[in-house]
Amino acid sequence: MHAARATEAYDPWPGLVQDIFNNRPMNDGSDIIGIEMPMRAEDAAIVPVTLRTRLSPGDGRRVVAITLVIDQNPAPMAAKFELGPDANVTEISTRVRVNNYTDVHAVAELSDGKLYVTKTYVKASGGCSAPAAKNAEEAKNRIGQMRYRQFARLGEGPATSMREAQIMVGHPNNSGLQMDQVTQLYIPAFFVNKLRIWQDDSLVLAIEGGISISEDPNIRFTYVSNGAKHVRAEAGDTDGHVFAHEWKADDSGT
Repeated sequence: MHAARATEAYDPWPGLVQDIFNNRPMNDGSDIIGIEMPMRAEDAAIVPVTLRTRLSPGDGRRVVAITLVIDQNPAPMAAKFELGPDANVTEISTRVRVNNYTDVHAVAELSDGKLYVTKTYVKASGGCSAPAAKNAEEAKNRIGQMRYRQFARLGEGPATSMREAQIMVGHPNNSGLQMDQVTQLYIPAFFVNKLRIWQDDSLVLAIEGGISISEDPNIRFTYVSNGAKHVRAEAGDTDGHVFAHEWKADDSGT
């Protein structure tokens, strides 16, 4: 009982600011970046998270990068999203593993070089060690399969309007904390650690991922179309595999 209380009382955030952000000053980001997660997760292995930028239209700065930190996870930096300079990405959604009741921080780096932070609290546990949803053979067969979906948005205008799309990558994204149910041995960490998305040759998003991103990673995001004919994605994992795919910008499917 006392140990549980002590763990809950311990706040890892100051140490994470030092380790991940080199102790750079953190400013209140409530007007800069929003983070949405369920307070109590239904499944700790696939907890939805949505990040939204909140800069006012007249603000001359732009969001350069967003770092998602799950404070109590074994590897707290879940992902870092670098936003393409011309893509005007304002919303990013994915699914993450949450290992313990925890604060989750979103840190936005702006073009003025400053960091802005906001946080939420999530009640979930065991997400990093939860067994894979798919059996090993099925997961192996899906490795590197990529899918692209585009979603209609209300009031869509010409080709330069706001788009919403999703990239999905088939991959077990093993955390290194999951146990093989047959051998009772830990499955080595094996996950997608890089994903880059372009419209033609213009960067939309560059993502650095860790073990906290759920099995079969998927990233849903908004961006402004530059009239590109193609969307392409390239992913890499910790074993050095590289997967790439290209789709027509107006297509939806595999």
